[in-house]
Amino acid sequence: MTTLHPQPDEHGAPVRLAHPSTPTTTATWDDPASIATVIPLGALPPSLNDVPFAPWLDIPASTADWQVVPGQADIDEPPFAVPAGFAPAAGVVIVEDDGRVWAVAPSNAFGGYDATFPKGRVDPDISLQATAIREAFEESGLRVQIVRHLIDCRRTQTVTRYYLAQRLGGNPALMGWESQAVHLVPMALLETVLGNPNDAVIIDALRRI
Repeated sequence: MTTLHPQPDEHGAPVRLAHPSTPTTTATWDDPASIATVIPLGALPPSLNDVPFAPWLDIPASTADWQVVPGQADIDEPPFAVPAGFAPAAGVVIVEDDGRVWAVAPSNAFGGYDATFPKGRVDPDISLQATAIREAFEESGLRVQIVRHLIDCRRTQTVTRYYLAQRLGGNPALMGWESQAVHLVPMALLETVLGNPNDAVIIDALRRI
C-alpha cells in the first residue's frame, strides 16, 4: 500500500513515503525520559509543559514578512563567513522545558538522515535568524524563539549557523512535506536517534552549554 504525505511538495506533487515512521503512544509525551514521536496529522496531547500544541495562525506570507518574523533576538553572534563555492544556511536546536530536544525525520531519509535538526539554505533578503525560524516551522510545525548562537558547521556545500531556540507554539503534527515524523528526544539519547555523523558536533556543542 502506498503511503502519501498529507502535504504535497513545493511543486504540488504528492510525496510518497517508502518507509513511514511509527508514532509513539500519547503517554510518551509526558515522560521526560521517553522518546516521543508524532507523524503527519498524528495524535498529540493538547499541550506540553504548559505550552499548547496549536497551529500558527499568522504565518508570514512573503519574504518581507519572514524578514521581520517574531522570535528573532538581539544576541551576540560571531561573524558568519561563507567561503566561495559554499551556500549559507541556518537551523535551530529546540530544547523543551523538560530537557528533551526536538528533531525531525526527513521524508525518505533525505540526505542520509534518519533524523536531524531543522535547517535550510538562506534565501536572498532573509536573515540567518529568520531563516532558522522559517525552517523550524516548515520542517517541524513548531514556532520558536531564538535564544543564542550555538555553532557554525561547514558541510560539503553549505555553512550552517545553528541557534539554540525554545518552543513558543505550533503543532508538530502539521509538519511540512519535507518531514515524515517529528521526535522529542531525551538529551542522553540524541546519538541514538540522530545517527548521522554530521550531527555529532552539534550535539556536543549543545551539551557544552
